Amino acid sequence: MSGTDASRRRFLAGTAAAAAGLAVAPGVLLMPLAQARRAGEPASSDVRWGLLVDTTRCSDGCDACVRACKEENGWEGVGRPKTDAQWIRKVKVRDPRTGHTQSLPLMCQHCKHPPCVDVCPTGASMKRADGIVLVDKHICIGCRYCMMACPYSARSFVHEDVRDQREHAPRGKGTVESCTLCVHRVDAGRVPACVEACAAEGGGALVFGDLKDPSSEISRRLAAHGAEEIRADLGLDTGVRYYGI
Repeated sequence: MSGTDASRRRFLAGTAAAAAGLAVAPGVLLMPLAQARRAGEPASSDVRWGLLVDTTRCSDGCDACVRACKEENGWEGVGRPKTDAQWIRKVKVRDPRTGHTQSLPLMCQHCKHPPCVDVCPTGASMKRADGIVLVDKHICIGCRYCMMACPYSARSFVHEDVRDQREHAPRGKGTVESCTLCVHRVDAGRVPACVEACAAEGGGALVFGDLKDPSSEISRRLAAHGAEEIRADLGLDTGVRYYGI
């Protein structure tokens, strides 16, 4: 190992150790989300959590999923779209051949082969055994390589001081963040906030469940109607699938 590599490893190790006790706001300590547990048990590779988006039920004017995510995870911006965090956003896609447009939510796609994890120099970008892709704020150094690697522009850099943090979703200025599939809810046996809000206020366009369980609703719908991955040509095997695009 060269002297430069050794120095870099010592720096990263020191950064992680120092960050382990970092509080991003009074009373809010950065917790390593990769260690989140489901009912006291570790995440299992027997499960792969996924999300199905039925675009035929997603109306252009509805933003229930975005509002729910903001409220649940506390990432409401300060009015500057170019720098604000954005864990989920509504986008409009257009078929250039026919002119047909559709509205759909876009967030981290929770890839089986996530490029963000491949390029992260510290291991802060990670994938749990159950397929949920997360960022460990303890060791994120804000290099933003993961943002450049993500083909979905699904990650945000925290430029501003954070406020009104949720204990289950700690944030920190100078770090990267993205959709966590509401891992705190999943580990408690609940569905993500966006799914709950879509069922209550929207068109019921979102279905969450275990892609490995053939009896789950998401698996049954995929078997019956199929769905597409955005940029399937990249071979990332996304956990978020879209019906009707």
